[in-house]
Amino acid sequence: MKKETQGITVKKENLVDWYSEVVQKAELADYAPIKGFMIIRPNAYSIWQNIQDYFNKVLEKKGVRNAYFPLLIPESFFKKEAKHAEGFNPELAYIKNTDEGEKLALRPTSETIMYDSYSKWIRSWRDLPLKINQWCNVIRWEVKQTKPFLRTREFLWQEGHCVFSTENEAEENMNEMAEEYKKMVEEILAIPVLIGKKSEGEKFAGAQTTMTIESLMPDGKALQMGTSHNLGQNFAKAFNVKFKDQNEKEQYGWQTSWGFSTRLIGALTMVHGDDKGLVLPPKIAHNKLVIIPILFDKTSEKVLKKSKEIEKKLAKFNPIADYRTDYSPGWKYHEWEMKGIPLRIEIGPNDLAKKQVVIVRRDTNEKISVPEKNIEKEVPKLLDEIQKNLFNKAKKFLDSRIDKAETLKELKEKIKLGKIVKAYFIDDGKTEDYIKEATEGSTSRLIEFSKTAGICIHTGQKTNTIGYFSKSY
Repeated sequence: MKKETQGITVKKENLVDWYSEVVQKAELADYAPIKGFMIIRPNAYSIWQNIQDYFNKVLEKKGVRNAYFPLLIPESFFKKEAKHAEGFNPELAYIKNTDEGEKLALRPTSETIMYDSYSKWIRSWRDLPLKINQWCNVIRWEVKQTKPFLRTREFLWQEGHCVFSTENEAEENMNEMAEEYKKMVEEILAIPVLIGKKSEGEKFAGAQTTMTIESLMPDGKALQMGTSHNLGQNFAKAFNVKFKDQNEKEQYGWQTSWGFSTRLIGALTMVHGDDKGLVLPPKIAHNKLVIIPILFDKTSEKVLKKSKEIEKKLAKFNPIADYRTDYSPGWKYHEWEMKGIPLRIEIGPNDLAKKQVVIVRRDTNEKISVPEKNIEKEVPKLLDEIQKNLFNKAKKFLDSRIDKAETLKELKEKIKLGKIVKAYFIDDGKTEDYIKEATEGSTSRLIEFSKTAGICIHTGQKTNTIGYFSKSY
């Protein structure tokens, strides 16, 4: 029998049901009438907007400009880069268009459509670097079971696409954007991540190198939070992205692409949520606090007046003022706890008499009596403490789940325990395929290179490559 608390499944008892219930009851998303699609509701879209606001400032500092390219891509474009075409073919959704004379794919990613334009725009070394980003939706026809935010057939994302005149510039851009992703996810979403390169078998289709940031969900499955790719000259050669250098010699451009998606909202929900619902880190929350007056007939007018004064004082935190009279305070507490509001401020007649308010932290449920005169100083302090506490708690969990294995048997056992397991392996594609089958679906989430050689857990050969293996979403 399923255990429930406050109307939702207990998180530790059944994470899958808990997640689905929180997504709907916190009004983050709803299921669309078309299978595999979701409706992003305002509570979640405000999170996405805050992510966009943060990252647009990063883009501006790095000289990246926003643009928009078509949703429909000619089938022939995908065939120009063989590995890319092979990698995305199972996920492509097509529409037929007699005007074009060929099938048109719904955008799964935009390398092909953007680089067709780049080949026309770039003529000289003076046109480089070209740095463009777009915020858009993409369609990937998933055959696996879908889950809102984590895996759906349509999702929102940003994708940056750059062209440089040298390989070093491309490599540097790939690394710096991966680091920016790590910084963003850890600083505003309070989710710790691991950063590193993808293996040959897991890198982006058509890329020379892929960098990734990975986090671990409460059920022991890893979640890819963002990727950054050095595309080398593969796409430049396929799409004729050339430029004349300073010696008037024609060269192919060196390219990168990088992106993250609304999957971050799913990660945020799973990592921080509890048995009361969603828990929002203050830096990503649109409304950082809710004010709930405790109303009785004789004192309601005075309590409401004081509540409105406090609402004005704390306006920069975009407070929700819940002055509804047809719901009890307890009902309101549950509603805003479910929706993850970081702080709750309670004001009743007793508080009025003591010239104080009661502030309740969403992360710990701690109640703190604060003199009214100190409220403008105390609120930002508490918000900062919540942000740090959520990150530290998640970091402690991630660190506790990283282990190592020297044999395939040991790897299998530890993966079953919901861990990310480090093991030496030969990064040739075939070895990872074998490990994936032997461990019932685990893959290397990232790799690192060790100065000390070890023994591959499958082949027994010496290698300096260490893989971080786990099951994943």
